[in-house]
Amino acid sequence: MNKTFDRYAGIVFFAIGTAFVIGSRTISTSAYGSNVGANIFPMILGSFLALMSLRLVYESFRRQQAERKKVKLDYARFGIIFAAAVLYAYFLEDVGFVISTFLFLLIGFQTMQRGKIWISLLIAAAFSFGVYYLYVDVLDGSLPGFPAWLGIS
Repeated sequence: MNKTFDRYAGIVFFAIGTAFVIGSRTISTSAYGSNVGANIFPMILGSFLALMSLRLVYESFRRQQAERKKVKLDYARFGIIFAAAVLYAYFLEDVGFVISTFLFLLIGFQTMQRGKIWISLLIAAAFSFGVYYLYVDVLDGSLPGFPAWLGIS
């Protein structure tokens, strides 16, 4: 782990959390018919982010840096997933969200861990259909459905 990066990230996130707390003080403190105002949620989230960032900075100072090992980069996996992401974005409108997301996830899962094809199929299908259902039917959003040439509306 890179403790220098952790330290700087902790400082940046502490500043963001503090900005949330300060910014939440300008939001109204009460809402009509409610004891909790609109300022409470950003204040709590900003405080939590600032506290966790302080903890990260503390841990980065406390942790001893382990000996560095040279990590071999896996360009083949990166290339496969990158190509799958480009094709996913390119064919999203033509193939539809459910099928293209299913195929992208299946390729990604199998690229990262070979085998367990049934688990990959199940998770990719559940995620694709689940997100489509939640976004389109529950939240009334708009995603490209199934392709017209498939005959499913």
